Amino acid sequence: MADYLPPGVSEEVMAEALERFRQVVGSEWVFTGDDSIPYDDPYPVTNDETLYRPHGAVAPASTEEVQGIVQVANEFGIPLWPVSRGKNFAYGGAAPVLSGSIVLDLNRMNRILEVNEDFGYALLEPGVSYYDLYNYIQERGLRLWLDVPDPGWGSVVGNALDHGVGYTPYGDHFGMQCGMEVVLGTGEAVRTGMGAMPGNNTWQLFKYGFGPYVDGMFSQSNFGIVTKMGIWLMPEPPGYRPYMITFEREEDIEQVIEILRPLKVGMVIQNAATVRNLVLDAAISETKSRYYSGDGPIPDSVARDIMADQEIGMWNFCGALYGPPPVMDTLWTVIRDSFSAVPGARFYFEEDRTRRPDILIHRAETMRGIPKLTEFGFLNWNGGGGHVGFSPVSPITGADAIRQYEMVSGRVREYGFDYMGLMAIGWRDLHHVAVIVYDRNSPDERTRIDELFKILVAEAAAEGYGEYRTHIGYMDEIAATYNWNDNALMKMHEKIKDALDPNGIVAPGKSGIWPAHLRNTDSA
Repeated sequence: MADYLPPGVSEEVMAEALERFRQVVGSEWVFTGDDSIPYDDPYPVTNDETLYRPHGAVAPASTEEVQGIVQVANEFGIPLWPVSRGKNFAYGGAAPVLSGSIVLDLNRMNRILEVNEDFGYALLEPGVSYYDLYNYIQERGLRLWLDVPDPGWGSVVGNALDHGVGYTPYGDHFGMQCGMEVVLGTGEAVRTGMGAMPGNNTWQLFKYGFGPYVDGMFSQSNFGIVTKMGIWLMPEPPGYRPYMITFEREEDIEQVIEILRPLKVGMVIQNAATVRNLVLDAAISETKSRYYSGDGPIPDSVARDIMADQEIGMWNFCGALYGPPPVMDTLWTVIRDSFSAVPGARFYFEEDRTRRPDILIHRAETMRGIPKLTEFGFLNWNGGGGHVGFSPVSPITGADAIRQYEMVSGRVREYGFDYMGLMAIGWRDLHHVAVIVYDRNSPDERTRIDELFKILVAEAAAEGYGEYRTHIGYMDEIAATYNWNDNALMKMHEKIKDALDPNGIVAPGKSGIWPAHLRNTDSA
């Protein structure tokens, strides 16, 4: 690890900076050499071993220590790559875009500062995981629910900052954020919204405060380091009823999305809705070898065998009803009658003990905010262990859904991989999340993944579909597709970067935003 140095930093300068970091946090919290290996990309998408490699890591325990580290980094020109818990594995884990950076590991900053049951919020540091917050709430008997992504070991703060989504009515995680404390690239600490007023008591209640609303600048960006964040939590509802609807044909996705849109936009469907494809759901509990021993993606006949064996559809919609029983009954009548228009649709409830797909058992807990790691079962599908996510966004229309599905699944299968995907329906948008599972130890498969991903980005952009998050290796490519009016948005980002972080030490290359001294260089 120590062989990797950032541009313009010598071994002597790095050694002196590391010693100064030790003075800030203690020697045991500065990692170099083999101790830095956990900060590598766990699922590399390139065969170039010089990319995305940190020089080391430093782990502060407080905002004040973060400020001290940032001040040292400015003095020595050391780039920092902040991570909350480093569990964002499909997108590069804790690895930095700029090789030689020092990972700023915020995992030790794991205090739950406040949980308010009356108003339904928590104030957290970035090292707090979903498990941590869930256990805290359960131990105290608080009548609050989380909204969780699929892996529960990640950071509540970090997932919201990366625009992650979940499965309850609070599924838009950054939408539920309220109030931040941020250390800027100069080392200065600021609080946003109502938190900027000393003694204020609505920091986690009112997002906007007075003046420009700036919280969004610190999501998916390198404008500062978030050290505290408020998040709204869902009050425990008086009733909960999870359900699942399965659909038999690939082409059904067009009709399903057309039915979903008015139900979701009109809030008849209350939770963050996801329609998942056959292989993604099957892979949670089974391996490919049980059904197919050939090369390449599974054929249609095998897909039908899996459907029959697991009692799932080619597409599967898991949803939930929340509220008093009469309200749930009324909503279910509308939902059931609407989806009955799809030929072959089947309906399941959790209480159907003798007739219920296993995937509903898993989703029944996820849709009530119980953190789990069950979803990682899909990594065993073909024994390869690696995965990367491709996530374009479109309107909620059947035409867009089938167009995206045909484009992405066709290319994925062309390159020899099984299509695993879902359509996540937000307030007015459709996120198409395609998970590509591959053998992370195979140079050939890494080469194919890299080529495939770049094609997917280009073809999606040509159709007007932009990705909303991505692996560190593709941030520049995707940022380049947001190029309206001669790249006006990126030019604005660069101006903000230069103003808030004049030495460019916070996360160079994050979301394609590079500091002035690294723009248009081989490093960028």
